[in-house]
Amino acid sequence: MQRVCVLGASGSIGLSTLDVIARHPDRFALESASAYSNVDAMLEICLAHDPSEVVMVCEQSAESLQNALRATQCRTKVFSGAEALEEIASAEGVDVVMAAIVGAAGLAPNLSAVRAGKRVLLANKESLVMSGELFMKEAASSGSLLLPIDSEHNAIFQCLPDRYRCGTPVESCVKRILLTASGGPFRGFDRSALARVTPAEACKHPNWSMGQKISVDSASLMNKGLELIEACWLFDVLPSKVDVHVHPESVIHSMVEYSDGSVLAQMGNPDMRTPIAYGMAWPDRIDAGVGPLDLFQIAQLNFERPDYNAFPCLRIAEEAFLSGGTSCAILNAANEVAVEAFLKGNIGFLDIPDIIERTLGAVPKQEAVTIDCVIDADRQARESATSFLSQVKRH
Repeated sequence: MQRVCVLGASGSIGLSTLDVIARHPDRFALESASAYSNVDAMLEICLAHDPSEVVMVCEQSAESLQNALRATQCRTKVFSGAEALEEIASAEGVDVVMAAIVGAAGLAPNLSAVRAGKRVLLANKESLVMSGELFMKEAASSGSLLLPIDSEHNAIFQCLPDRYRCGTPVESCVKRILLTASGGPFRGFDRSALARVTPAEACKHPNWSMGQKISVDSASLMNKGLELIEACWLFDVLPSKVDVHVHPESVIHSMVEYSDGSVLAQMGNPDMRTPIAYGMAWPDRIDAGVGPLDLFQIAQLNFERPDYNAFPCLRIAEEAFLSGGTSCAILNAANEVAVEAFLKGNIGFLDIPDIIERTLGAVPKQEAVTIDCVIDADRQARESATSFLSQVKRH
């Protein structure tokens, strides 16, 4: 029996993880979970899965949940605050940690889980974007088994040799990693069309059901830029060995090309329960509740080169990785600030990459030697990006 901690349990990845757990009560049990402030969702989770403890980051929400649980037979203990996230992620009774907190907030608890030697199912790409070198060193030192859950990185992992482990260099027989992208809701738009798009349109992904922030990232191709950075750290390769292919059907989740000319692809319906179940049961395969892929209905598969002019975020992310140090932490923070402002209607869609580039130029890059250095770079970048927001408003 594997005891599972789900960080970010009320989000789409968290709920899909709980669905997989419920399908296999003989293999998995929910030991702990976290959410930021969604009391109703966490109450439902507690009643359905009876975890030992949960964390609500918001203290008021924790009190509300505790009061609601008193009226039931559920004996789940409720804690609050960011430090409590680190405690449940590294707790002795936990075997598997689903790292599904969105954004920079997931970094500290994910590191805590890695340092404790857990099997970490990484659905939070910001941990590697912000502190890839530190994160991978901690995993190697503790012996933590790191398994990627992003559909693309999970697909790459499945297509690499069976003996491969994340964090080690891919073998010389691997010629290229082909990272697929759906293209998002604005595929084919030029810059004049992108200047008029709305937050509501950006959040209407054609294939995946995701949260608002990641949906906007997908629309700007920043999500693919972050995934390129993540792939470089997970598989120990340079961006020159990773090619992005826009694949609007989202059926091939990524591919690996070998030196003998073979290209292995992982395919499946766009349902996150597939990579989640693969990560939870690896090296076994279990039922994920995902329907069969009907290639006759799909009929054709299309591929396009990404438009770097209309969607510069992909280029900006690659340049940040090559720059090294805290550049990627600065990139990530600036993007989070810009996306939040766009969702609030305070800036336009094309202002997002502009603010990111201006922030990268304004915040000095440092060596990412400690987590404190990374957090300080994150803070400086948010302050800088926020100052640029006010300048955008004046135009």
